[in-house]
Amino acid sequence: MSDAALIRPPLPILYAEREDAKRAPLDEFASRVLAYAVVAGSGRRARRLADIVPKADAFDGEMRALSDEALRLRARHVSVSLRRRRGFPEDTVAECFAIIRELSARLSGRRHYPVQMIGAYAMIRGYLAEMATGEGKTLTAALAAGTAALAGMPVHVVTVNDYLAKRDAELTQPIYDALGLSVGVVVSGQSMQERQAAYGADITYCTNKELAFDYLRDRIVLGQRDGNLRLKLEGLQDETPRSKKLRLRGLHFAIVDEADSVLVDEARTPLVISGEAKGEISAEAALEALELAATLEAGTDYLLLTEQKRVVLTDAGRERVAEFAEAHGKEWRGVIVREEFARQALSALHLFHRAEEYLVRDGKVQIIDQHTGRLMPDRAWTDGLHQMIEVKEGCKPSARRTTIARMTYQRFFRRYAHLSGMTGTARQVAREFWNVYRLPVVAIPTHRPRRRKNLVDRVLPDEEAKWELAVNRIAELHARGVPVLIGTGSVACSMIASEHLANAGLPHLVLNAAQDSAEAAIVAQAGELGRITVATSMAGRGTDIHLAEGVEELGGLHVIMMERHEARRIDDQLAGRSGRQGQPGCFQAILSLDDPLVEFAASRAFKNLARATAPILGERPSRWLLRHAQRRAERVHAGMRKDLLASDEKQSRTLAFSGRPE
Repeated sequence: MSDAALIRPPLPILYAEREDAKRAPLDEFASRVLAYAVVAGSGRRARRLADIVPKADAFDGEMRALSDEALRLRARHVSVSLRRRRGFPEDTVAECFAIIRELSARLSGRRHYPVQMIGAYAMIRGYLAEMATGEGKTLTAALAAGTAALAGMPVHVVTVNDYLAKRDAELTQPIYDALGLSVGVVVSGQSMQERQAAYGADITYCTNKELAFDYLRDRIVLGQRDGNLRLKLEGLQDETPRSKKLRLRGLHFAIVDEADSVLVDEARTPLVISGEAKGEISAEAALEALELAATLEAGTDYLLLTEQKRVVLTDAGRERVAEFAEAHGKEWRGVIVREEFARQALSALHLFHRAEEYLVRDGKVQIIDQHTGRLMPDRAWTDGLHQMIEVKEGCKPSARRTTIARMTYQRFFRRYAHLSGMTGTARQVAREFWNVYRLPVVAIPTHRPRRRKNLVDRVLPDEEAKWELAVNRIAELHARGVPVLIGTGSVACSMIASEHLANAGLPHLVLNAAQDSAEAAIVAQAGELGRITVATSMAGRGTDIHLAEGVEELGGLHVIMMERHEARRIDDQLAGRSGRQGQPGCFQAILSLDDPLVEFAASRAFKNLARATAPILGERPSRWLLRHAQRRAERVHAGMRKDLLASDEKQSRTLAFSGRPE
């Protein structure tokens, strides 16, 4: 039993969480007005938070003089003090930070920088700390998580994938062990008992998806009878109370790493737990639907809303679907069923593409996470879409799915009693963080001045010219021994890049969703002399690239971006792979007017105009067009998140009479 367990009182509430706040329309308007003031006050908050550094430094000499055992005993005394006092008093937090910093220095040689202490204190105060890439957010989180856990609060450190959850837990566990705190890790594939043990630890590292779905499963167990007193009485009376079937202990204190990815980018998609539905779609019906979809004409029979991943049938299209249904089997009976068949078939053909939205492995369609580039083998599209894509790819269709429980990331994370986070890119969506999560953003200064060079974007008229310039540039850098990281927007683009490099005789490694098992090894080698690494957007999130000896003298890691992403923040994350911690580095985008983002969010007329004016005005109109397309995509996705949250809140109010809507 750990030292902390000896002094840990039972939690007063078996399953703690914050109730959904009811917002009137006037409250919503006031919140949006207040958001401007909150964003403007970021610098002032950062200056106030910096006071924690001299206060922690005042304990430094005392902590250095203590033996290891005396330091652990001091941590226990601080834990008692934090539990007795309400909130997180600044003087006690400063003492706790000094203890954790000294333990970290002794155990690993890594002593927290002042900026890391400021970032950790921001999270203790319930802020979102914007820290530049490479500033050591893992160690920063250890300060905040250790302090909150010593205060008796179960802590969830939430990150974007299993690899980072396991890596961060392993890096920080020696510190927590010295503090007498237990550590758990939740990753995909674990059993119920393993998850309960992990969530039962003082500090749990987990991914946002595993955490949110475990919460939804707990809500299914609790149902409408979820009162704290009821659960405690069940524990006294029943041999197998529901509290023993729960995975989590509630939502107490969360630190969300890469918060903009988790709380913003992934918030466009609702969380859904589904079960097998009656009436599977047959392979024959799916093939018929795909044959029908291939004969329908865009613009006449249907409209493709690419930005929303949606298909709308026109009146003419409905008539053609009705005519087709008359000549086919019983599965085509019913207006709703046949039109849904047609829409899903059109979506499978025109909106979902292999190596972009999914891969086929071992005869199964596996979804690619669009934000991380990783596969999600245990996820499936609903309403027959997944089965339609399986038939399109020649796979055996799986059982149809029906929704059992559903909620959004926005509503889930707002239920934490204490929510905080950190990321390298937050200011561009700072107002959204405040409006949705009541999370003020604080920009934390860098430990060392930045030395990365950001070169002017190159925008070529077509794909052929883009790849010719990119390969020539990469060959030139490779000849000098400069390591190069090539960032792509999709698995398909990474494979195209690999093909061009292979044709040019340039040795390289590919990091994408198809090769995720080798990720750590590939990333570790990306900073070696002459190394060429091709990577999807996963390289821009949480990965550490260490420069080999002699690389700094060559100008550091050179990052080349081959496609703009749908949000400027993701581009900035990729750029942040170079020039970390004051190291030299270089970043450049080499793009074309054929890039998917232009097709997605810019008109053909603008595209043709940019090509026509290139001989006179150069690449400036093309650069403007790419920026315009990206800003439009950001607005579209912001609207989708807003609409999803509004729909979720409306459903919550509508179903309030019957209990929780999820």
